[in-house]
Amino acid sequence: MVLDEERERIEVVVPDQQLSLAIGRRGQNVRLASQLTGWDIDILTEQEESERRQAEFENRTRMFIDTLNVDEVIGQLLASEGFNSVEELAMVDAKEVAGIEGFDEDTANELQTRAREYLAKIEGELDAKRQELGVDDALREIDGVTTAMLVRFGENGIKTVEDLAGCATDDLAGWTERKDGENVRQAGILDGFELSREEAEAIIMQARLKAGWVTEADLAPPPAVEAEAPAPSAHA
Repeated sequence: MVLDEERERIEVVVPDQQLSLAIGRRGQNVRLASQLTGWDIDILTEQEESERRQAEFENRTRMFIDTLNVDEVIGQLLASEGFNSVEELAMVDAKEVAGIEGFDEDTANELQTRAREYLAKIEGELDAKRQELGVDDALREIDGVTTAMLVRFGENGIKTVEDLAGCATDDLAGWTERKDGENVRQAGILDGFELSREEAEAIIMQARLKAGWVTEADLAPPPAVEAEAPAPSAHA
């Protein structure tokens, strides 16, 4: 089982011959379990899970081939070593890349150089888009906000610190509501950025602080209340 606490979803993988038993007649097992837990439940067979993993591997391989301009063998090696993104490849210690079978230090340096050049190109394109949308530079100063997020903000009418300060956590992170006995996911502005609700809330609070709506004192946790010592016993 794989639990996604942010989306309140459970993924269950079962042997192929156990699928009907796990689902239950007319899906009643899944439906009742979902109602009891309040979470969505997806059941996959081992074959379906294997096919999905293979598809993910092929997608990662193709991504490395296209972004780094490398051949399929190198793309497969990077994907098989667990690299999931160009960002991850660019930031990891070069020794970890050089340690891949068939690679050496020169290969690692070349791959990381290509990864960083690609990221710089994408960053430049995103910043140009951000400016085109009229998103203020001040929003770049908020911790945790990336240029890609700024573009998403602009596409959704958030262009100033005050605009962001006026958002609710649900606006950024989305929310889940119950409809007809099932959890229905409502998308947030920053869906796809793997942002937790806590991180979304922190971004909004930073914006409110920068806009002058709150102070550092307002954001400080309340002081701990010390427990009073028990009164001495009359028999002491």
